[in-house]
Amino acid sequence: MLAIAGGKGGSGKTTTTLGLARAFDGRTLVVDADGDMPNLHALAAVDRRPTLAAVDGERRPERVAQGHPEDPDVSVLPAPVGRPDDTADTEGGDADLQRLLRRLRSFDEESGHRTLVDCPAGAGPDAVAPLRVVDRVLVVSPLCAAALRDAAKTAAMARTLGTPVVGAVLTRTRLRPPGVGDLLDCPVVGSVPEVRPPVLERDAVRTAYGRLATTLGEET
Repeated sequence: MLAIAGGKGGSGKTTTTLGLARAFDGRTLVVDADGDMPNLHALAAVDRRPTLAAVDGERRPERVAQGHPEDPDVSVLPAPVGRPDDTADTEGGDADLQRLLRRLRSFDEESGHRTLVDCPAGAGPDAVAPLRVVDRVLVVSPLCAAALRDAAKTAAMARTLGTPVVGAVLTRTRLRPPGVGDLLDCPVVGSVPEVRPPVLERDAVRTAYGRLATTLGEET
């Protein structure tokens, strides 16, 4: 289970989550863990419900997740909402989120498929919760000083929790300045160029995520 994390909203986490999922070979589940600002479902063009909370009890994720309309190997679980719905008694809360992600992790081990978690930004309890559960973290940041400083805090937070940081991805740039790896204390494993929307339909972006998927696959 790989977390896609970053210190600021708008850094490209959700785009990276979905772009990387579509670039990997084999079945991949993408999960939105950001209950305050959920947008993975919108980018993936799937319904807002059922959510991650629907895997509670005995329901398996493959029976709940929605298929990506353009990629049959990618399934999507939107973030839990802040009130009950018809798929769970309660939703929301950091402890609940950790419990749900742990259930997904156990299903991962059974099925062998890959799961990517689109994490909340910042350093609050909601951002910490996924980092306690996942196996690895990929940090995402645009190439600007403020965002990189926040990304460095996210990487440090993951290490404090004992979760390895596999690398960093720089968004909206083709550059990989050597000092960035030193700042984040991890290798820069990819960069994604700035393009006009729809971002994930551009060849340059697909190529960048394809290279990133190859790099991460080699490290698995």
